[in-house]
Amino acid sequence: MTDSLHDLVESPPEQIATGFTFTEGPVWDPSGFVLFTEIGDPHEIWKVVPGQEKELVREETGRATGLTFDLQGRLIACEQVTRQVTAMDADGTVTPIATHFGDKRLNRPNDVVGTSDGSLYFTNRGAAGLEPEERDLEHNGVYRIAPDGEVHQVVCPYVDPNGLAFSPDEKTFYLVNTRPDALLDAFDVEADSSLSNQRRFFDFPDTGEPGVPDGVKVDVEGRVYCTGPGGIYAIDPDGTSLGVIRIPEQAVNMGWGGEDNRTLFVGAMTSVYSLRMKTAGTPIPRQR
Repeated sequence: MTDSLHDLVESPPEQIATGFTFTEGPVWDPSGFVLFTEIGDPHEIWKVVPGQEKELVREETGRATGLTFDLQGRLIACEQVTRQVTAMDADGTVTPIATHFGDKRLNRPNDVVGTSDGSLYFTNRGAAGLEPEERDLEHNGVYRIAPDGEVHQVVCPYVDPNGLAFSPDEKTFYLVNTRPDALLDAFDVEADSSLSNQRRFFDFPDTGEPGVPDGVKVDVEGRVYCTGPGGIYAIDPDGTSLGVIRIPEQAVNMGWGGEDNRTLFVGAMTSVYSLRMKTAGTPIPRQR
């Protein structure tokens, strides 16, 4: 590990669950466990209480990928196959909260993040993977579910939007482009929740190692963490690379958690890992 990473990482990755095909979307429930998705077959949502065995939470998830919590404490999921964003209550009731933009059906929602005003921003991918007759929205992009439930388009077109995150003050929005160009863009967040001033924040090197830009998260000091070739890239707020955190498998997505929000849970193909960090992550906007 480089000196810069020693300043960030407190302990190496520890496998906490395994036996999957493709894990995604780790999110911490303050009740004391991490939830994540299995996007292989069968597609499911699982939970792990640290130190205990994994437990199945939901079957037939519509191939859910990214997860978060809203201000009401509902589990928000992006479902690719059913082409919708859903909210699951504590009793397991699942309710669609976004299925269309206007009169057009969503393509394949992929990842989601919330803000302190109750908005939920999600990436809508898959235009290139749908048959023409299935495709209502011509382009991929980013959409926002407003607190009143209305769906707004905020970034479109965008080639291959994937992970997304906000700076601690919610004034900067980060958006991953996975293919064909591996990059991370930044935007300014306007008072009306729209995005402006798109600019290149980071270009990922072509190292030949497994992995593509996918999940992105931010710590309370504004450092950005994004999966990419070879592991998780730690990046200063000015776009300077601090190094790559190595994970035993290809890192896909991650989420902050633990009692002090200093544990990084990483979905990495067949397994989920946790590693302790020296700085806390930005909390998800959930009332506790």
